[in-house]
Amino acid sequence: MKKLVQKSETTRQFVHSMLEFRDELRRFMQRKFRENNIDLTYEMHQIMACLWRTDGLSQQELADLTLKDKSSMTFLIDNLVKRGLVKRTQDPEDRRRKLIYLTFKGKQLGIKVDPWLGELFAVASGGFENSTLKTCIDAVEKMRDNVRSS
Repeated sequence: MKKLVQKSETTRQFVHSMLEFRDELRRFMQRKFRENNIDLTYEMHQIMACLWRTDGLSQQELADLTLKDKSSMTFLIDNLVKRGLVKRTQDPEDRRRKLIYLTFKGKQLGIKVDPWLGELFAVASGGFENSTLKTCIDAVEKMRDNVRSS
């Protein structure tokens, strides 16, 4: 029983550390946005990052990738449209579905932001071997799968 309690506490500390790390990622990017006078929130950045990888996603695909609900997604995309970073277009295969595409301005922002992400992840991964990072990914994915299947 004692080992189970210790394992549970270690898992709790691990999850807490991951959440703290996520907050630090957010702070890093928000600081970069402020320093460069970019009117973007971390949540908007998450959507933009998905579009920089794959342009022309639906709102539902973006919601799934960013783990956001549909109403939050609508609000965030509306704000990105107002900033001229993305545009909504009708899906030629399904008139009920809108696809989100980057504008020229949105693509240019990606070119500016990409080096910051490289810097962020280089700093974050300092002192780690790639194999260690892969082991951590496997552990987090296994924990996620355990919770999903419970």
